[in-house]
Parts: sequence; structure tokens; C-alpha cells
Amino acid sequence: MNKPISRWFLLIILSSSVFLSVIDIFIVNVAIPSIKRGIHGSDSDIQLVIVLYLLGYAAFLITGGRAGDHYGKKNVFIVSMLLFIVTSCLCGFSQTPWQINTSRFLQGISAAFMIPQGITYIQVLFPLHNDRIQALGIYGSVAGTASVIGQFLGGLLPDVHFLLDGWRLIFLINLPLGLVAVILAAIFLKDTKTIKKSRFDHSGVGLLTVALIALIYPLVRGPELHWPWWSSASIGMSLILLYLFIVNQRRKLHTGPEPLVDVRLFSFKDFNIGLCAVLFYFMVQDTYFVINVVLFQNGFGISSSETGIFFVFQGVGYVVASLLSLRLVPHYGKRVLQVGVFIMIGSLLFHLLFFNSGNISRYLLLPILFIYGTGCGSVLPSLLTMALKSIPTHFAGAASGTFSTVQQTAIALGIGIVGGVFFFKLAGNTSLAGYVSAYRLATGINIFLLGVVSLFLYLLPGKPGESRH
Repeated sequence: MNKPISRWFLLIILSSSVFLSVIDIFIVNVAIPSIKRGIHGSDSDIQLVIVLYLLGYAAFLITGGRAGDHYGKKNVFIVSMLLFIVTSCLCGFSQTPWQINTSRFLQGISAAFMIPQGITYIQVLFPLHNDRIQALGIYGSVAGTASVIGQFLGGLLPDVHFLLDGWRLIFLINLPLGLVAVILAAIFLKDTKTIKKSRFDHSGVGLLTVALIALIYPLVRGPELHWPWWSSASIGMSLILLYLFIVNQRRKLHTGPEPLVDVRLFSFKDFNIGLCAVLFYFMVQDTYFVINVVLFQNGFGISSSETGIFFVFQGVGYVVASLLSLRLVPHYGKRVLQVGVFIMIGSLLFHLLFFNSGNISRYLLLPILFIYGTGCGSVLPSLLTMALKSIPTHFAGAASGTFSTVQQTAIALGIGIVGGVFFFKLAGNTSLAGYVSAYRLATGINIFLLGVVSLFLYLLPGKPGESRH
């Protein structure tokens, strides 16, 4: 008689999806100077390497969740994982900016179909509340671990040269890891029932995707090209498309197919405030890595591998604080997040004070990075909880998908706006003074954005159980 497969073993297989998708964000963040040299790209090209992955992920995330209902979660999990592997290899073998950016966009789309299946499987495998909470905690810990490993490997691998340029390995390592996950999933995962009562919202996906690209692409390319007429026209067109998207989604609430975003969510005041906090927080999240990595490697002349090690300390601070915050938030609510934001702001002020010379003491640099990580860890794990706590249960799935879409879009916006300001200020001035000046301006903007986050957190209800309508 065959022994049943442990649910916890299946959880490891499912967690491979979030591990790969998260590591591919952080590993690229640290490796961007090496990638830029490898593809002979411009500053805007390297911004797009990050942005297009996020845009593909954001635009198709909700659709990816629906695909599992229509075609079976096991099928979608395996196919999207295979596509993620293929697109990762295309990134690794790219020779031009166009090739790597197209591959990154497709890689983001495959991640958008891969991730929701794992989360939904957890709901099925762990029906009991306490088991589910524990499983989701492990799943989240895998994501946190992936961010730390990604920062380390993103620094280490570009300095490794064996047959291929080292930066290519940051994409090609997905091949063995992904194939193992695909084989195990094919053998051990059980398929789920398909649900075909509703049709895909193809027009909604199309409108949202084109609107996001029309908004963010000119924000990335515009500064480098001195804001040609088409960049302003594209931004204006994106606002029209976003309006049409909202109209489209409202109409489908009554006529079908099921809308991509349930606009009734925006009738909840606390949800709107929470989304605003999410928007401004995640505009800072990845921009921080981009400008610091460029400053360290190109400005200070610190090696890629040493930069990766430095950011591991930031990641460790994040993991430690996130574990503590999950225990504190149920008792102290938003105050934990507010303290975390103030820690981030305080740490960035220290960044401005001390990050002005390549001779900065490692004994000073490492604790500053660690402290910033503790601030992030105090905020990020509970932002979703704060944004969704006034949402009725039957809206939870739609609200979570909307949260994730806003999150990824905000990261892309941050790279486009704050990163764009950084590279525009730099404008070919490769002296240390030029890098420090650009860094100070971009970091000042990040401090302002975090101040806006603290304002929206202030407007949220104070205790975990409170809500306003």
C-alpha cells in the first residue's frame, strides 16, 4: 500500500515557485552594473531589465490565478514553471538590450501564472486554520530567504568566470532548480478540479498591460532622450487607458465576464488608504537597491561579490525584524509599521551622512544596512494585513490580487521615477562626486516617499481589530 505524500513535502515543491520568482528580483538588483556591461546597454536599458519583469508579473497576476481554475492548478503550475525556465535561459543567453528585456517581460508573465497556483494549493492542502497559518508562514519565510540568497548570489556570480560571463549565471541557475521542481510536481502533486463558469477578461488584461507600459516606459526612457514628444503623449495616453480600464471593469460587474479587478473594493475607505501606503512604500523598495548598488560598485569601486555580502546584512536585518513584527502586530497594530518606517527614514539619513566616500568603514556600513533591513522587516510582512483587514471575507481573494498588482506596479514606478531621477542627475558624470550627488537626490526622494507612507499609516485604524467604512 502506497504511503500518502506528506503535505509538508508538497509545500516545499510549491514554495519553489516563490523562491525562483523572488530570487530573480533581488539577484538582478545587485548584478545590474555587470548586466549593463555585458549587454552594452544604457542606464534606461538596465532599468527596463527590472521594470519589464515586474510589469509582466503585475499585469497578468490575477489572470494567472484564474488560469488555475480553468485548466487545473497542477497543469498551470508545471507549464508556467517550464516557461519560467525557458525565459530565464533566454535572458542568460541574450546579446542585446532588446533580447534581454523582451525575455524579462515574458519571464515576469510566466511568474504571474506560477505563483498563484502555489498559494491556492496551500489553501487546499491545509484546510485547518492553524496548519494553514503555519504553512503560509513557511511559504513567506522561503520568500524572505530567497531575497537574502538573491542579494548574495547577485553579487557573487558576476565575479565568477567559467565558460560564460558570470552575470549570465544569475539567470541560468534557474534551469537546474526549476527542472527539479517540475519533475517533483509532475510526480507528486495531485490535480485540482477545473472551474469554467466564467470567461477570461481578455480586454481587461489588454487594457491594463498597455496602460502600465505606456505609463512606465516613457518614465524610464524619457530622461535619457531629453523627453521627446512621444514620451509625454504616451503618459497622457496611459491615463486615458487607465480610465477606460476602470469603466471596462465597472461594466463587467453587471454584464460579464468576471472583471479582472472588482472595483467594489474601492468603496472601502481603509482599503484605499492601505493601497496608497503600499503604492508609496514599494516605490522605495527596489529603488533603494538599484541606487545603492550603482553607488557602491560604480562610485566607490566596491566589487560585485563584496556588494552582495554587504546586502546580505540588510537581508538578515529584514528576516530578524519580520519574525518579531509578526508577533508584535497583533498586539500593537499599525504602531509596529510606523516605527519601522521611522527606522527606515533614520537609516537613510545615516546613508546620506556617511555614504559619500569609497573609504567608508565596513564597521559603519554594515550596521547601517542592517538597521535599514530591520525597518523593512517591521513594515513589509504586515502591509497586506493592514490593507485587507476591513475587507469582507468574500472579497479577500480579489483584494489580495489587487494588492499584489499594485505592489508590483509601484516597484516598477519607483524604478522609473526615482531611478530615472538618479540616472538623469548622473548624466554621464562618472566621478565619485557625480555618483554621490545623484545618490543624495534620489535618496532624498525616497525619504519623502516614506514620509507619505507614514501619513497613510496614521490614517489607518490603530488596533488590529478596528475598521472604518
